[in-house]
Amino acid sequence: MTGAVGKLLLFGATGDLSRRMLIPSLFGLHADGLLPPGLTITGTARSEHDDAGFREFAAAALDEFLPADRKDAEQIASFLQRLQYQALDASTLDGFPALAEKIGDVSNGLAIFLSTAPSLFEPTIKGLESAGLAGETVRISLEKPLGHDLASSCEINDAVAAAFPEERTFRIDHYLGKETVQNILALRFGNSLFEPVWNARGIDHVQITIAETVGLEDRAGYYEGAGALRDMVQNHILQLVALIAMEPPARFDGTAIRDEKVKVLRSLRPIDPKDAGHLTVTGQYGAGAVGEKVVKSYADELGRSSTTETFVAIKAHVDNWRWQGVPFYLRTGKRLPARQSEIAIQFKPVPHSIFADRGGQLQSNTLVIRLQPEEYVRLLVMAKQPGLDRDGIRLREVPLNLSLDTEFAGTRRRIAYERLLLDLIEGDPTLFVRRDEVEAQWRWIDGIRAGWEANDVKPKPYPSGSWGPSAGIALTERDGVTWTE
Repeated sequence: MTGAVGKLLLFGATGDLSRRMLIPSLFGLHADGLLPPGLTITGTARSEHDDAGFREFAAAALDEFLPADRKDAEQIASFLQRLQYQALDASTLDGFPALAEKIGDVSNGLAIFLSTAPSLFEPTIKGLESAGLAGETVRISLEKPLGHDLASSCEINDAVAAAFPEERTFRIDHYLGKETVQNILALRFGNSLFEPVWNARGIDHVQITIAETVGLEDRAGYYEGAGALRDMVQNHILQLVALIAMEPPARFDGTAIRDEKVKVLRSLRPIDPKDAGHLTVTGQYGAGAVGEKVVKSYADELGRSSTTETFVAIKAHVDNWRWQGVPFYLRTGKRLPARQSEIAIQFKPVPHSIFADRGGQLQSNTLVIRLQPEEYVRLLVMAKQPGLDRDGIRLREVPLNLSLDTEFAGTRRRIAYERLLLDLIEGDPTLFVRRDEVEAQWRWIDGIRAGWEANDVKPKPYPSGSWGPSAGIALTERDGVTWTE
């Protein structure tokens, strides 16, 4: 089925993701008149609620997480009328007929948002199928984690594919819902000045950093089994690599864009066990201070010692014609000094400096795409300092800024899930991840983990509030490259 559906089903509807992101996102779409007029939203989880109880839960979430200028009592009241609830234990088939009865007729389309423990994927899919909630008018979206390696990911995808073909399966990576991430495509393919140099002839290297200041928070159970490589590199960072490195798609649609992304992911040079020691760095945060706050070590937060990495840095390569020889430096970690996500494209120097004899020092141009907390695109270019130049020419690096917050100040910035939920409801797969992408990502990640196991790699300690272990800095500096910070 194509086009907008008439009903939405939220699994995990009383969880933290729903409270912080999904309910406020759906309200935002409702308040702006973007949801189909008759769309009903059914929440389900283990928690015992009736419709009124779930509406109270949703109202409290909106009160906590909506900006003050969005709290319109009339709009909130009309949004809450869309909501209903059915408690469900997804591990057994018993409750699914009642869920189907609560949802009602799905001939006008049903979209399902499935956020559940990986162990419940298969029974949930079987339950949906048994209750008639997996037919041709139903599409499903899957929230990560989708497995912990290639084999478990294939197992989950096979279970989903038994009831939902690929064209009705929408895998979420919420980074793809961020405006600045989508702007990578506009920047690359909407401007003629970048594409001629967007290759190994024009670019020296690429850096991608996703830095977090937080520690474990309430994710100890998940994170201890995942680590930074699975939690951040396998999905968010590799999707950014694909967008930066992809060939121009023929058109802006789900098939063309994802065809080009998967080519990049399949072109990632495998990191063999013999190379894992010098192409990757792992770390685990110790006690320290982030900002003004003194924080515990990972082991103390966890309550025991652990070999799980909370920091990873990788030197990667895309082995194809466009990118041969260009290193991609990837880095992510917890308890780092600042919360920021950014991509830095370092261009090659000019082939000959005409200013050297006059004392002018050139620096290579850098394009910085900041995803959070601010959203901007900044091109660092060389300019001459004002003056008579009697003692030589003075050159300085100056930024050309496109601040999305400033340039589009009159446009409300949306939560990434607003875009993704609306695309799910309307059936647009462009910003969702296809199965072949996921499997190419896992294949590369599994190779790295195999190298760590073969070499008995243990994460190096680093103090909270630093930029990770010193080996992470050495990873780039031995190539004459410094991380942008």
